[in-house]
Amino acid sequence: MNITIPQFKNENLFRQALTHRSYINENPLIENEENNERLEFLGDALLNFLCGEYLYQCFPDMSEDQMTRRRSALVDEKQLARFAIKTGLDLRMRLGQGIIKEGGFTNPNLLSSTFEAFVGAYYLDNNGNINPVKEFVRNLFDSVPANIIETRSNVDSKNRFQQWIQSNKGQVAIKYITEQIGGTNHAPEFLARILVENEEYGQGKGRSKKDAEKQAAENALENLKNN
Repeated sequence: MNITIPQFKNENLFRQALTHRSYINENPLIENEENNERLEFLGDALLNFLCGEYLYQCFPDMSEDQMTRRRSALVDEKQLARFAIKTGLDLRMRLGQGIIKEGGFTNPNLLSSTFEAFVGAYYLDNNGNINPVKEFVRNLFDSVPANIIETRSNVDSKNRFQQWIQSNKGQVAIKYITEQIGGTNHAPEFLARILVENEEYGQGKGRSKKDAEKQAAENALENLKNN
């Protein structure tokens, strides 16, 4: 099921959401046009909030940990890329010729970034009224089969981070440094830091070492996405 992208009152905002910096760089005579990176930043924040609210409202019996994992599954790069294709944003992206030759129209990173920028632009086009944006993304969240979300969310964040490291850095050691930073003997609070080759990738807190390390892995994955 395809979901139609909504109409914009400000076509310049819509065009900006589709414009990658490579397009601007290859067309220096274009005046008064910006790339979509600032809109992407805004859209990323909106999607995380709206997905969190969606899960909170629709799944009242779901724990915090379950909601965190499901949110990660619904707004990760691959899923947002699918949303971009589902709404027809893929072939409307404004890319430089070099990026196009490298397969830019099917690149998950470019697709997900464009989708985030589109969400940010749609929010601004509605003068900061989040309700139309909420309706639009909720339809998309609803379109993802529950069993697919469950399968993705059940992949532990530590395993997902390990898979990324192995794919991008090879067989290097991942080290978790976890220590108690507060609380009591009966209700301690732990801080975990995750390091790869002495470089810190993320931090997390929790009531157990296991939870703190999971949160550190989630934080590391989020940092990788943002970078």
